[in-house]
Amino acid sequence: MKNTLETRVGLFVALIALAAVLIIEILGGIERFGTGRQVQAMFTTVQELKIGDRVKMAGVEVGRVAEIQLTNHAVHVTMRLHRDAVVRTDSVATIKFAGLLGQNFVNLSFGSPAAPLADSTTYLASEEQPDFNVIMKKLENVASGVENMTKSFSGEEIGNLIGPFTDFLKQNKEPLSLTISNISQITGRISSGQGTVGKLIYDEALHASALTTLTDLQKAVSEFQPTLADARSIMADVKAGQGSVGKLLREDTLYNETTASMTNLREILEKINRGDGSVGKLVNDQEFYNNAKLTLQKVEKSVESLEDTGPLSVLGMAVGSLF
Repeated sequence: MKNTLETRVGLFVALIALAAVLIIEILGGIERFGTGRQVQAMFTTVQELKIGDRVKMAGVEVGRVAEIQLTNHAVHVTMRLHRDAVVRTDSVATIKFAGLLGQNFVNLSFGSPAAPLADSTTYLASEEQPDFNVIMKKLENVASGVENMTKSFSGEEIGNLIGPFTDFLKQNKEPLSLTISNISQITGRISSGQGTVGKLIYDEALHASALTTLTDLQKAVSEFQPTLADARSIMADVKAGQGSVGKLLREDTLYNETTASMTNLREILEKINRGDGSVGKLVNDQEFYNNAKLTLQKVEKSVESLEDTGPLSVLGMAVGSLF
């Protein structure tokens, strides 16, 4: 009797221990009651996430969900991590589906290696996944739209759509046949190497000529590059005020001298227009013009008289004509 009672007590204690282990595993494992690190995250919705659900990183379990609370129109989720879990402060928490039956878990990204390890005061950034119910609703709407579209294509409506196109084909049967025949002939000539396009595709001589032209063009570009470099150098010198053109564009002294010369020229022209000076009188004085004209007439008469007079009396006649 004594042995039987001890056996029963031992079995009872073993069952209690086994039940305790199962309860601890269901509620989140030993880490839930241990001193492992905790991290936190805020979500707008946790969908069907429950306390004790797994926390994973790259598919590997690194902890369990320890607490879920509503606060300030958001959901505050506390996660207890394994002691060897490496979670950075810039890791991102995302609630994902483990299957279509509603099993959810929190997925953590690796974060950057330079970031420090997360602790109990760390609030990880969160990333929301689309709600499964919303996805199913959208799929349902799409299916309804496809169904309505197929219903709208009744036999009468299809006939209304195809009928005008069929009539067009019947009315333009001969032009369309002729067009198709011409296209067939053109493609046949091209495939046989006839015509400009055919020769362009199949003629090796034309290909070689085009290749030579391209080579010559490349040589011309190569030869032009030093000239372009020289032109750039000249422009740089001009911009720096070097050389005649550069000094003409950059030096203030030459500009001032040119301005002064233009001012003097303008003053001279103004004097000529007013009739000042010899040139001004020559241009504007009518009496001076008449005297010059009379003198020229006398010279002309003297020259005419030279034709009939000997050389000894030329000087006397010229003087007499003038005075």
